[in-house]
Amino acid sequence: MLNKVTATFSLLLIAIVFFALVLINNQLLSPLRLDLTQNQVYSLSTGSKEVLAEIDEPINLYFFFSDKASKNMTSLRNYANRVESLLREYQTMANGKLSLQVIDPQPFSEQEDQANQYGLTGATIGAAGEAIYLGVAATNSIGEHKVIAFFDPKQESFLEYEISKLIHQLSDTKAIKVTLLTDLNIAGGQNPMTGQMEPAWTFFTQLQQLNEVELVGSDIVTLPTDTDLLVLVHPQHLSDELLFAIDQYAMQGGKVLAFVDPHNESDQLAMMAGSMGPNSSSLDKLLSAWGVDFDGEHVLLDAMAGLDIRTQSGGVTRHFGFVGLGAEQLDREDITTSNLDVINGASFGTFTKKADSQARWLPLMKSTVNADLIDSASYAMTRDPDELARKYQSKNRQYTLAGRLTGKANSAFDQGLDAEQSTVFIDSTKNLNVIVVGDTDILADRFWVQQANFFGQTIFTPFANNGDFVTNAVENLSGSDALISVRSRGTFVRPFIKVDELTVLAEKKFREQELILQQQLDETEAQLMQLQSQQDDGTALVISPEQQQTIDNFMQKKIEIRKALREVRHQLDKDIEQLGNWIKFINIAVAPLILVMLLALLAAMLRTRSNASQREHVKEAK
Repeated sequence: MLNKVTATFSLLLIAIVFFALVLINNQLLSPLRLDLTQNQVYSLSTGSKEVLAEIDEPINLYFFFSDKASKNMTSLRNYANRVESLLREYQTMANGKLSLQVIDPQPFSEQEDQANQYGLTGATIGAAGEAIYLGVAATNSIGEHKVIAFFDPKQESFLEYEISKLIHQLSDTKAIKVTLLTDLNIAGGQNPMTGQMEPAWTFFTQLQQLNEVELVGSDIVTLPTDTDLLVLVHPQHLSDELLFAIDQYAMQGGKVLAFVDPHNESDQLAMMAGSMGPNSSSLDKLLSAWGVDFDGEHVLLDAMAGLDIRTQSGGVTRHFGFVGLGAEQLDREDITTSNLDVINGASFGTFTKKADSQARWLPLMKSTVNADLIDSASYAMTRDPDELARKYQSKNRQYTLAGRLTGKANSAFDQGLDAEQSTVFIDSTKNLNVIVVGDTDILADRFWVQQANFFGQTIFTPFANNGDFVTNAVENLSGSDALISVRSRGTFVRPFIKVDELTVLAEKKFREQELILQQQLDETEAQLMQLQSQQDDGTALVISPEQQQTIDNFMQKKIEIRKALREVRHQLDKDIEQLGNWIKFINIAVAPLILVMLLALLAAMLRTRSNASQREHVKEAK
């Protein structure tokens, strides 16, 4: 009777401990996470945590996913589960500042109307034709809202960046102030060559639509104090005062987007002046101090990426100086270039990281390996594309045409320009954030957008992603330092690296044997064909027993060789099959066996403790 009471008490105690541990886990340990994935895909980066820490007022997240309509879409459902898991991680790390609601917008429901009101995209997938929603809408306390219309699985590596950007935009609603410094006539006006009025450059118009833009010239000596992002386009003959102001702006953590050029071909005033030399621009003094050299003395020629242009005679020829960079030449892991396909430009200059640079240099655009450099003065003098092609000599080398500088850097100045400025002089920074591009022609309309008149309205149709690059760069740089630092997430699908290694080893091990057998098979079939042709040519209607025996031997040898070949090819997969069997054995047999042994050990410990308790009771009873 005592044993039964003790056993019942033990089971009750185990149940109480179990529920207590569950309660403690839910209440006290829920913020704790252990992410064992290789790329930490289920945890937030430091930048995202800083974005969450900057939230002043609560933000509501509405995750719309068509759970019922996507019943048989396994891949999409798995991705939706990963998105929801990451959103819940944001909610946990926000300490009550984020509220997450998961909504299934079924057809013709109020939830579907809500998704449409927010502007989410319903993708029509499958034969049923139902709209599948996989997006998020977010609102803040003052009624503003932002959306991610649809989570594209192809952009999985930027999932965390997009969510963090959404939260940052709602927590910091101040308009972005962009200071654009250039002497080019990008704002439009009268063309000095034709006398006609021309519209503003399309990139400038787009920039004004998305941000607060102040256009200034090189005659200023200080930058506007409220500048969030400084954009430099074809900077020429900048004064020391202005260079100092730009340098100190960068040293204070200001973001810079600079377009420099060994030869600008879109400057109408320079063309009208009849200058035969290169129309160059640079920031050599600043860039060299920050850690990168710009070669403004040479222009890139690229035979593979050269664009076809129409000649004056009406023909078509390839211009090695007019370059179209494809996806292979653009960095696929940086947010500014990851989703771009084509960037067109002309007379690119090249960048090289300095050996003593402290900054991190990340190339964003590169040439193909079929590239060469030509003196910029010679390039400016050469009008015939065919003559450029004759001067071209491949160096079998890639050149960097644009890049990002981040991290540590020293000032380009040893001290302030005067006694008053020296008191606020900053000689270095750990937060440099600069994007440099070795061409200014990529901003000109003729290289990326077409204009057409539609019932009196000008319609712009882009045929390259130049404008998208500018938008991406401005959007990225104008965000907070925390947002810019958000890493690209690793992909959730991991390759079977061990399987790939076994495949390579197996192929190396058996390929030579397979080649030998294949050679023997080819020789045997050739000899058989020779004997059979002798039999069929009419000269030997009756073959001797020795000839027949030879043919039979060759046929048997052919069968044996083919059998050996099949065995060799089977061996290619043998190691992989063995690995799969071991994994199955561990999952099916070893893991449960270890669990049973642990439970048995726990039960034995409980029985030992129970027996010891019983013996103590017996001693006390005596």
